[in-house]
Amino acid sequence: MPTTERPAADPSPTQSSERSTHFGLAVLALAMGGFAIGTTEFVTMGLLPQIADGVDVSIPTSGHVISAYALGVVVGAPLLAFFGARLPRRALLVALMVAFTVGNGLSALASNYELLTLARFVSGLPHGAYFGVASLVAAQLAAPGRKGRAVALVMLGLSIANVIGVPAATWMGQNLGWRSAYVAVAVLGVVTVSMILASVPSIAADPEATGRRELAAFSRVQVWLTLLAGAVGFGGMFAVYSYISPTITEVGELRESAVPVFLLMFGLGMTFGTWLAGELADWSVFGSLLGSALGMGVVLLLFAAVTPYGWWALPFAFAISAISSVLVVNLQLRLMEVAGDAQTLGAAMNHASLNVANALGAWLGGLVIAAGWGYRSPALVGVVLSIAGFAVLIVSFLLARGEDRILKAGGAH
Repeated sequence: MPTTERPAADPSPTQSSERSTHFGLAVLALAMGGFAIGTTEFVTMGLLPQIADGVDVSIPTSGHVISAYALGVVVGAPLLAFFGARLPRRALLVALMVAFTVGNGLSALASNYELLTLARFVSGLPHGAYFGVASLVAAQLAAPGRKGRAVALVMLGLSIANVIGVPAATWMGQNLGWRSAYVAVAVLGVVTVSMILASVPSIAADPEATGRRELAAFSRVQVWLTLLAGAVGFGGMFAVYSYISPTITEVGELRESAVPVFLLMFGLGMTFGTWLAGELADWSVFGSLLGSALGMGVVLLLFAAVTPYGWWALPFAFAISAISSVLVVNLQLRLMEVAGDAQTLGAAMNHASLNVANALGAWLGGLVIAAGWGYRSPALVGVVLSIAGFAVLIVSFLLARGEDRILKAGGAH
């Protein structure tokens, strides 16, 4: 008699509920790390005047600590993706967050500008690798058909940081001293480590993953073009954000208490833009990239024009952040598409690219301010960077189109 296989029994409501709870707690732990990272990445920008006074340097010079963090991300992302490709995922996540916590603790203890700059560099090293590994873990834990949503939930920690974490830490820094902001972030790091150990299951690394396979992504022209588009095109947002505090207080003639409000608006714009990016990506990833690059240039120009009118600049801060989030998400999708098998490095290098933009924007913004062009000039630098990013995307689009035509022609024969 032929045997028939019995279909697998559907999980009971209790089993489904337990799995959902375990998954939710694991993703919450991973998102907490994103919340901590997002807070430390952006709070420095809201506390530049206080940090400058605290380590006895000018505001443009203190902007270099932002660049130091960004460079740490750029250096750490490929190195940690290379050496950590075959390490167990949970252990790697814990190690990354321990390093992050140490870096922020050192930032709070730094007694001078040089030590603070070094501490911010150390704090940035785990950034890109953490998001890359956390995204892979979330996707692996998710139920079939829900991997994208799982990754989005991890990234939501970064957006919520700009709505809650950054304004709260900025307020703390203004009222309790700038060091208190980094102490708070270090505490978030300890909480994240505890949550990962308690909620994230032990997951083995991909046995076929090697550093060599990850580095193969760098042999692809489209990978380099996508990274360059992010590094240049996203710089305009950071040129403005890095100096938002003195811009709205000195040019807009608003009180210091207005700074957290502007940072909150940046965070709300980032959250809205992340949602909008998903909707636009379903229409066209490349169309979204080109549109957001052009839109960024227009909005930055308008921001420079309305800054002297104080609160009238607030909706443009929202728009800058929203459009930049559309750019970020679609750059991530494009990079994952062109990176092939090098998913860990691809995910990590997107954040490295964006932090090159962070360093570039903060550095160029500081240059034009130091040159005497005023605090509105970083927005104009951002316009130029947006146009340059758009040009890179056009080159990428034309090359991809040419490659498609060659493939179609080959298939016809």
